[in-house]
Amino acid sequence: MTLPTTRTDPFDPPDGLGALPPLSRLAYPDGHLGWLATGHAAVRAVLSDPRFSSRTELKHAPVLSGQGDLGADLVRPGMFVHMDPPDHTRYRRLLTGRFTVQRMRWLEPRIEKLTEAHLDALERHGPPADLVTEFALPIPSLVICELLGVPYADRERFQRASALVMRNESTGGEVMEAYVSLYAFLGELVAAKREEPADDLVSGLLAADDLTDEELINISLLLLIAGHETTANMISLGAYRLLTDPGQVGRLHADPAAAVEELLRYLSIAHIGPIRVALEDVELEGEIIGAGESVTVSLPAANRDPARFDDPDRLDLGRHASGQLAFGHGIHQCLGQQLARIELRLAYTALFRRFPGLRLAVPPEEVTMRTDMLVYGVHRLPVAW
Repeated sequence: MTLPTTRTDPFDPPDGLGALPPLSRLAYPDGHLGWLATGHAAVRAVLSDPRFSSRTELKHAPVLSGQGDLGADLVRPGMFVHMDPPDHTRYRRLLTGRFTVQRMRWLEPRIEKLTEAHLDALERHGPPADLVTEFALPIPSLVICELLGVPYADRERFQRASALVMRNESTGGEVMEAYVSLYAFLGELVAAKREEPADDLVSGLLAADDLTDEELINISLLLLIAGHETTANMISLGAYRLLTDPGQVGRLHADPAAAVEELLRYLSIAHIGPIRVALEDVELEGEIIGAGESVTVSLPAANRDPARFDDPDRLDLGRHASGQLAFGHGIHQCLGQQLARIELRLAYTALFRRFPGLRLAVPPEEVTMRTDMLVYGVHRLPVAW
């Protein structure tokens, strides 16, 4: 079996995933025979077991990609998402204290102010408007820029490069060019912060930790890409889903935190992967995963597992979706998940409170989905009110 990626329904996982056993054999495009984990318990086990590695140079890609084999080129100092302990542990420890629940709550008034300002701008723009470019993308971009100390005026430069990195059909040359551009951009930032520190994360790491410029640039690169791409797509996809079922909006306002968890569960935006590699033979779900075999985990399928969630294919904003895996699990669980939760809660509630008559400005079939990207969502979402 090859990895299913076609979606008949824009809000459901790729077709056929729900009918699979929790762990099944998967044929990789390069001829590798590995595994696909779709069950909630199996996915948690793979993501939390230290016998499974995150090292990119060991992995096999589950789908054909124009990027080719860039694994070794992406293993650079500071690129902690591609590392195992103890290297991963060192970098993660430096950052964990800067993304605590308390610190993120301290940012909440600023995020709320940014959200309201963009709703004001959206109202002045008037309908129709693209909710992605006018609302969903700017808010997390501004927040991560302020957090890192990146000038928001340079957003077109890093947003364009980030999109190339995240597009599955980008060639290896395009991806490397994008990384080089981002590296140069952030190199200039780090040099400026060394000369004139400010109250931001990059300056804080420079002052408090023994990091080389290369390490700090690569850490900043990861945070910059992840900090706006994922949340922006979740804001727009969640808004799209609510526009198709306006009756849910009342439940959103009744318990915004629970609604966000359910939307994260129902719409899990990790389109392909993550991927792990067995470092030794591992028994799981009655099967033996051999040393060196890649395991692709499907977070959308795991979050629709009926063994873990009752009636999982139904969106229920009153559900308490504890245990949802949209942010992953284990040592690589999303570092900025608390920040994302705040951004999503404020964005959804403020948007539908300000525009109770919000509706699609085009037929649903004209909304273009991000099936060509590593992170799922919508490319454009034209709305009116």
